[in-house]
Amino acid sequence: MTAGRYAPSPTSALHLGNLRTAVVAWLMARGTGRRFWLRIEDLDVARVAAAGPVAEGQLADLAALGLDFDPPVMWQSARLDAYQAAAGLLSDRLYECFCTRREIAEAASAPHDGFRPYPGTCRGLSEAEREQRRRSRPPALRIRADAATCTVTDIWAGEVSGLVDDFVVRRNDGVWAYNFAVVVDDLAQGVDQVIRGDDLLSSAPRQAWLTQQLGGEPPRYGHVPLAVNRAGTRLAKRDGAVTLADLAARGVTADQVLSMLAASLALAAPGEPVTAAELLRRWDPARLPRAPWLVDG
Repeated sequence: MTAGRYAPSPTSALHLGNLRTAVVAWLMARGTGRRFWLRIEDLDVARVAAAGPVAEGQLADLAALGLDFDPPVMWQSARLDAYQAAAGLLSDRLYECFCTRREIAEAASAPHDGFRPYPGTCRGLSEAEREQRRRSRPPALRIRADAATCTVTDIWAGEVSGLVDDFVVRRNDGVWAYNFAVVVDDLAQGVDQVIRGDDLLSSAPRQAWLTQQLGGEPPRYGHVPLAVNRAGTRLAKRDGAVTLADLAARGVTADQVLSMLAASLALAAPGEPVTAAELLRRWDPARLPRAPWLVDG
């Protein structure tokens, strides 16, 4: 089984940048005969009453653009046992970490590719030292990576290499970390194609390395340039009418939004009516614009 996926977090309605990435992920999966999964990444918001309705609204917005998914929808909050089992497979490489973010920032070396590698402060603690620290702070779990490096080949960015530090597997509040859960889920769903925003490009080497540690083959990655506002920063809801609901209130239909997204992807002329099926017939990954998409709301 081969598959792609789209994996939003149910924190708010999808904005134009999110929707654009979803369209590309759908085109890539359907254009290569793959299944296409929807995964709700709700580990951080599983206890929030609004998470369910927000996710339902996201699914409705995607359907309004003509994007379809293979059932069932996966919810990360229903997979805690799977994460625990996967952690068990790595138990000889996991260790407790009691550091705060501030302590890590103060102790770490200069940033590498946008993140500060963990300096290994808690890696060699004795059991007595760990027991003492547990009295004042619950531990996170980190994986010992032994200063590995990993290279992935991105569909649009080419070869990307990155340092794999001792990253967090489970946070000290008990929530499984993104970099861990996403790999476990991709393996479970047979995902071999990961299309997402290029703000996540730097995490690909970590996730590919972890995939290998769990006995899997890393997926093929493709990172889509972001939608940005007039200031050149990543688009957010505060940037005006950037969700389907916002735009509908201004008289802009979902069909018109799809045309707007298609034009931004060089798949249609500005204002040209299109359907998702038509875009699939036109799709060529080589045509994806490499520059960020400026949304002037």
